[in-house]
Amino acid sequence: MVQNLSPAARRAKAARDKAYAMTPERRKKKAHSQRQRRKDPSGAKNKDWDHKDKRWEAPSQNRGNDGEGTKKESGKNYTI
Repeated sequence: MVQNLSPAARRAKAARDKAYAMTPERRKKKAHSQRQRRKDPSGAKNKDWDHKDKRWEAPSQNRGNDGEGTKKESGKNYTI
């Protein structure tokens, strides 16, 4: 789903998204997910690694916090 943003808002959002993706915590989680994916390519097919449950989940389930939305878990740090 594409957001209808003005060019200025699109650039500002891209900068915010990039800054968030480059934080040390996000980089650790990304590297860990990549290692897990290399270990189990067939189990990882079309799935996301859930750092809280430590298993592969459908992207919709993982990104939506298992149907509970993301406000409750915002700012939490999970061990890798």
